[in-house]
Amino acid sequence: MAEINILIVADNPLARMGLVTLLSGQAGLRIAGQTSGGAGFAEELDLYRPDVLVWDWGWGSAPELPLNCPVVALLRDNTQATDAWSAGVRGLLPGAAEAESIVAAVQAVAQGLAVFDPELASTLLPTASPADVPLEALTVREMEVLQLLAEGLPNKLIAARLGITDHTVKFHVNAIMGKLGVQSRTEAVVRATRSGLIIL
Repeated sequence: MAEINILIVADNPLARMGLVTLLSGQAGLRIAGQTSGGAGFAEELDLYRPDVLVWDWGWGSAPELPLNCPVVALLRDNTQATDAWSAGVRGLLPGAAEAESIVAAVQAVAQGLAVFDPELASTLLPTASPADVPLEALTVREMEVLQLLAEGLPNKLIAARLGITDHTVKFHVNAIMGKLGVQSRTEAVVRATRSGLIIL
């Protein structure tokens, strides 16, 4: 299995060095570089060409994320989970996560999956409970659509992947949200994950 090139991103130089130390020598990962994510970030992405960003979220507002590069965010506070997910982060871990958890999250997001620490997932959807959703509630096609939602794909790409129309995807998404008792795609993914309907 090819190594995954990661770029460490953090405003604080001590945080950057801490992550470099923590992740150096981890099997399957190669640290391509480190950056503050400030001015010149786009050029640094071109230089390092990372597969995944490992981003210390810090205390500031949600940064602007690069397109087409998945992010594992290390959050200082559970309240940052919603902002991070809305910004496009697909790997959410607490700032004190162990190296093994970070490696697993990097490997998952590199394959297009989404990863939530259980405690952070409960912040995204506090009322979710595995007992809320019976496993037989969704059809096979709805399960396929739900898995692609978890990968962060928009309706057009889901339609292309499954060979169906955009209208049919919208129909399935609405049915999924109705069956799971949620109001958004994000809530659907979180609730389905916590209920064991999909494995991230």
